[in-house]
Amino acid sequence: QGSEAEGEGEEEERRAGLQPLKPVRRALSAMDVTDKWRKKGEKVAMVTAYSHPTATHVDQSGAEMILVGDSVAMVELGHATTQAVTLEEMIHHAKAARKGTKRALLVVDMPLGSYEISDAQALASAYRLVKEGGADAVKLEGWRPRTVARLVQGGVPVVGHIGLTPQACATLGGFRAQGRSAAQAAALVAQARDLERAGAFCVVVECVPSVVGRAITEALQVPTVGIGAGPWMAGQVLVFHDLVGMSFHSDQHEAFAPRFCKRYASVGDEIVLGLRDFVREVKSFFCSIR
Repeated sequence: QGSEAEGEGEEEERRAGLQPLKPVRRALSAMDVTDKWRKKGEKVAMVTAYSHPTATHVDQSGAEMILVGDSVAMVELGHATTQAVTLEEMIHHAKAARKGTKRALLVVDMPLGSYEISDAQALASAYRLVKEGGADAVKLEGWRPRTVARLVQGGVPVVGHIGLTPQACATLGGFRAQGRSAAQAAALVAQARDLERAGAFCVVVECVPSVVGRAITEALQVPTVGIGAGPWMAGQVLVFHDLVGMSFHSDQHEAFAPRFCKRYASVGDEIVLGLRDFVREVKSFFCSIR
C-alpha cells in the first residue's frame, strides 16, 4: 500500500507540471544555450519537432532547443533514411515549427546536398532556412570546420554533428556506432575541437561509447548534446516520435529505432486504439439509411 501511495503521489506531482509555463520576453539565443552550460553548469535538452503542434508541445516542455531534424524523412515522410529529404521540405517543416516555438532556440538541419558542394552553396542554403524557414540556427553533419566558419562569419549560428552521421550512413556501413577504437575516439575529439574553434556553439555527438562522449565533453567549452553517447554529455537529444512512442504507424522507423532511445510514453498505441474505437463505433452504432 505504501508503494502504491508513493506512486500516486508521484503521478499527481507529474500531472501538476501540466500547468502552462510562464510567458517569456524573448526566446533563447545560441549564446544563451552556450552560457547555460559554460557559465552555469546547467544541462540542456533538445527534442525534434516538425510541425506547429509538435513544436508547441516541445516548447511547453522547457527544452532549450527544438530541432527540425532531417529525421522528418523517416518519421513523417516514410523514407528508409534521412538522405531523401530536400531543402524545400526542410523549409516547409521549419515554417510550421516556427509558429509553435516561442521559448526555445529553433535549430534546423541542413539536408544532404545543401552544403557539401561549396561554402557558397552552404551559406545560400543556410540563409534560406533562416529567412524562409525561420531558423535561429542550423545544424550540419560531419567534420566541416571551414564550412562552419563561413556560416558563422555570415551571421548564422551553427550546431556541429559528429560520430554517427546518418546522412553518410551508406559510407559508414549503415547505422553503426562510431569511435570504438582508440584512434577513432581521438579523431572524434579532434573533430569536435576543430568545430568549436570554427565557431560552432554546440556539438551533437551521436552513437559513440560513453567514455568517448565524456572525453569530447571534457575537451570542449561549448555544450555537447548526446544521442546514444552516454550520460556524461552537456545535454541530450531525442526524436519526438521515439520519445513519446509515436512510431507505431511507421514500420520502417520502428525497425530502425535505436536501442538507446528511451521511450517516455506510448502515444502511438493510444492513437491507434482511439482510431479503432472510432471506426468500430461508426460501423456498429451510427444509424444507417440502407
